[in-house]
Amino acid sequence: GTSVYLVNTGWSGGPYGVSKRIDIDLTRAMVHAAVSLQLEDVECIEDKTFHVLVPQTCPGIPSPEILNPRNTWRDKQAYDQRASKLAGEFSKHFDKAYGNKGIDPAVIAQCPGK
Repeated sequence: GTSVYLVNTGWSGGPYGVSKRIDIDLTRAMVHAAVSLQLEDVECIEDKTFHVLVPQTCPGIPSPEILNPRNTWRDKQAYDQRASKLAGEFSKHFDKAYGNKGIDPAVIAQCPGK
């Protein structure tokens, strides 16, 4: 199989105006770990909203809390609401763009918001 990594290189910790940029050194460490296959055997948990596996550790990252965006928000309920809204937007777009394309239901089930 093929591994694909989604690395947040932007804002984290809250909505616009509250959040801050992820430190470039942390971003570099995450990208390096991904491209050098250092994440292949780390423990992951599933983000059930976005249907992605989130590593629990990453070489070069001193505090693993940053690996899960929910952990960077003070207000976890606000994160959950924003994440749910975003996943719903993904789902709506997916249905509009691909709903009549005969895509395998197992693939559709992995779309955020499904």
